[in-house]
Amino acid sequence: MRHHPPLRHLPLLILLSLALVSTAVPITITQQFKEAPQFYNSPECASTGAEEDETEGENPIFCSDQAVHVAMTLDTAYIRGSMAAILSVLQHSVCPQNIAFHFVASASANASLLTSTISSSFPYLNFRVYRFHDSAVSGLISTSIRSALDCPLNYARSYLANLLPLCVHRVVYLDSDLVLVDDIAKLAATPLGDTAVLAAPEYCNANFTSYFTPTFWSNPSLSLTFADRKACYFNTGVMVIDLNRWREGDYTTKIEEWMELQKRMRIYELGSLPPFLLVFAGNIVPVDHRWNQHGLGGDNFRGLCRDLHPGPVSLLHWSGKGKPWARLDANRPCPLDALWAPYDLLQTPFALDS
Repeated sequence: MRHHPPLRHLPLLILLSLALVSTAVPITITQQFKEAPQFYNSPECASTGAEEDETEGENPIFCSDQAVHVAMTLDTAYIRGSMAAILSVLQHSVCPQNIAFHFVASASANASLLTSTISSSFPYLNFRVYRFHDSAVSGLISTSIRSALDCPLNYARSYLANLLPLCVHRVVYLDSDLVLVDDIAKLAATPLGDTAVLAAPEYCNANFTSYFTPTFWSNPSLSLTFADRKACYFNTGVMVIDLNRWREGDYTTKIEEWMELQKRMRIYELGSLPPFLLVFAGNIVPVDHRWNQHGLGGDNFRGLCRDLHPGPVSLLHWSGKGKPWARLDANRPCPLDALWAPYDLLQTPFALDS
């Protein structure tokens, strides 16, 4: 005679069976993106050599000083933001064909999938994908206040001088959660003077001490790091970097040394930002705040809605926890997310061609 489980065990058995089904069939979410329009140079744009005959498929733009070199990280989690950022850069550029994109992807990522995704939406884009080995930095990363900040790829900006070709002398680094509404060539042309390694909008009204722990400030040998510098906070999501000076000063090693110290004694709480501040704060060329209207993603805990800072806007940056695409999908957007939406290339099932 067949025995049936007691009725009181049925809810547990149902839950177990559902769990087995859900683990046996992995759920994958694939994103399809629309093809972006093609953008063309204005007549006054300088020649980069890209329009000439290419030999063996090598585009001379990637070593051209006439090009604007843009570096971004690329991964599946932020690919939707990256696509919007690329579109915004091209759409507002006077010389879009003179832009060379340098994408850095984790060596463990599916580089061919990322490449084909970019190529499908931007068939004429000048870009390369570089592999970043997580092992280069994974042993140096300390846990921070938000797990997303601990991703090894988040630290790739410290290794651009090693990853990009030696012929690339200057690069604009951009995060994936931003859009430009101005010509990136203006930002790229920021004068760096005789010695500065990088330029970025800096915010001297921010409480700089809050970026480091009491352990740091109570140790004289550490706090004296800023003794002769007017150190101000700057956001590393938008930077103009002189790669030659970076290489000459071996600044990657300098950043790594602070990360090694952080592993021994906790001197900060955030991820990749504080080592940059320790090395560069007070020694950068300040850029107009219009080039990084940051914090639009809210704080690192709740992602609350924020307003724009006073003044003109050339770049909108959703740094913080809240990302515009996630809030739009959840039908809980912040007012400023409407400024990101026109650059969203996601192909929805109900999209109609206009």
